[in-house]
Amino acid sequence: MVASTGTLAPGAATVAPGTGVSAELTHAFTVSRSLDDALGAGSRGSATRTAIERAASSDVFDWLAHVRSAAGCSNPIRLAGSIDRIDAATGALLGTTSTQDMPDGVIYKSCGNRRETVCPHCAEIYRRDAFQLIRAGVIGGNGIDTHVSHRPAVFVTFTAPSFGLVHGPRHTATGQPAPCRPRRTPDLCPHGVDLRCSRIHAKGEHINGTPLCLDCYDHDGQVVWNHTAGELWRRTIGVALRRYFDRLTRRLGTIAVKPNCCKVAEYQARGVIHYHAVFRLDGIDPDTGDTIDPPAELDVIDLTDAITYAVAGTSFTTEAHPDQPDGWRIGWGKQLDIRPIQLRGDAEITDRLVAGYLAKYLTKSTEATGHVSRRLNSDTIDLYANDEGTHTERLVWAAWWLGRVPEWRKLRRWAHMLGSGGHPLTQSRGYSVTFRILRNKRVIWRRTVDTEPATNTDGETTLIVGNLTYVGTGWHTLGDAKLANTSAALARSRQHAGREDLIHEMHNGG
Repeated sequence: MVASTGTLAPGAATVAPGTGVSAELTHAFTVSRSLDDALGAGSRGSATRTAIERAASSDVFDWLAHVRSAAGCSNPIRLAGSIDRIDAATGALLGTTSTQDMPDGVIYKSCGNRRETVCPHCAEIYRRDAFQLIRAGVIGGNGIDTHVSHRPAVFVTFTAPSFGLVHGPRHTATGQPAPCRPRRTPDLCPHGVDLRCSRIHAKGEHINGTPLCLDCYDHDGQVVWNHTAGELWRRTIGVALRRYFDRLTRRLGTIAVKPNCCKVAEYQARGVIHYHAVFRLDGIDPDTGDTIDPPAELDVIDLTDAITYAVAGTSFTTEAHPDQPDGWRIGWGKQLDIRPIQLRGDAEITDRLVAGYLAKYLTKSTEATGHVSRRLNSDTIDLYANDEGTHTERLVWAAWWLGRVPEWRKLRRWAHMLGSGGHPLTQSRGYSVTFRILRNKRVIWRRTVDTEPATNTDGETTLIVGNLTYVGTGWHTLGDAKLANTSAALARSRQHAGREDLIHEMHNGG
C-alpha cells in the first residue's frame, strides 16, 4: 500500500493512494547503522536517503534499465499486469511476462504532458515532435513530398480585438521604448480610476497585460472570444478563404487550389489567445485529388491577399445568453501580420525559425497570465476564481459564471484555460505528418536501434499484447525520482555531446 507525498491541488493535502508527484513506500528499506549515523536520525524518508538506499541496492542497474524510457518524467504512470508474445501467423502464445517479475512490480510510462511547468522532460519531447511536424509541412520529409518547399508559404499572426486598456511595452515609430499611456491631464474612467501610465514597461514585466481599470475591462467578452475563437477560425479559413480561391481559380481557368495550414494557439499576457499559423498553397490534381504544385499564376502575393480578405470579412454573433441577450459579436483584431517564408538561412522568416518559434509556445499555456491550475470543479474553483480579485481570477470567474447556463456549460470545463478549449496545435489534413506517426517511429527506433531487445519483437512475426492496468502516478519515493531524473539528465548530456560532435564533423568535412 502506498500513500502520496504530493498534493493534487493547492491548499489541500493528498490522501488518495498511488497518486501525486511521488508515492513514498509505507515501509522502509533495510539500512545499515552507518548510513543512519551519516545521514542523521531525522533524515529517514528524505529524498537523499531513499536515493542512496536505491543506489546501494544490488539491482540498481536493472532498475535504471527498467525505468529508462520514463526516467526523465516528473509524474510517470505505473502499470501492472502481464505482456503476451503471440505468433502473428498462427496466433499461438509464445510466452508471457508478468510485471511482478520486474523491478518494483510495475512498468513505468511517461506522462506525456506537453506543459513545461508540469513535466519538462515530456514537454521537450513534445516540442521536438511539433518542430518536425511543422517543418515537414514547409520543406517536406517524414513522408511529405519535398516539392512542398517550392510552393508559396506565409507565416501569419491572427490577433484578438481589444477588451479594455492594459499595461504593456510600447515603442515609438523608430523602435525606441515609450511610456505605457502618457497623458498631460488626468484621464478618469467611469469608476474614477486614472487611466494614465507614464512608466516604460520592459518585456516580461509582471504588470504587462493587467487592465488599467479592472472594473472597466470586459472579462466576459474576452472569455467568450477565447471560447468561440475556434469557430471564428473555421469560418475564416475553412469557408471564406477557400471560397476566395475557388472564385479566383475559376476566373483564371486554372486547376483548383487548397490552402493547407498548421496553427498554434498562444496566450498573451492579458489572457486572450492569438494564433500563429503557417499557410502553404497547394494545387489539387483534378484526376486523383492529390496535392500538387499550384498554378504558376498564383504566388505569395495572392495567398497574402486572400488571407487579408478572409480576416477582414469574417465575423459572427454568438447565441443569446442571459447576461448578453443579443449575443457577443466575434471578430478578429485590427493587427494582422503576414510574412513570406523562405528557405535561405539569412532570410527574415525561415522554415527552421518558424518551426522553432511555434514549437516553443506549444509547451506553454496560461503561464503567461500567472495561472497554472488544472481542470477545475466546484470544490476547487474558489481557489482560483474571484469576481473582485485579480485580472486572471476575474477571467476564471467569468468562465465559471457564464457556464452556469446549460448551452454554455463547456465554459466551466475550460475555465482553467480562461475559456479556450481544444488542442493548441491543429493542422489541415494535407499539411504534414501526425504526432502518432512520429511517435511510432520513435518507438520502432528504440526497439530496433537504440537498445538490443531482450526478446524477439519483430513486428512481422510477433505481436506484443499488454494486459496492463493503472496502478498509480509518480515515483515510489522522492529518492527514486531523484535517481531516475539524474540518470536521464546524464543520458541527455551524452546525446547532446554526440550531436555536437557530429555537427562539428559535418562542418569540417570529417
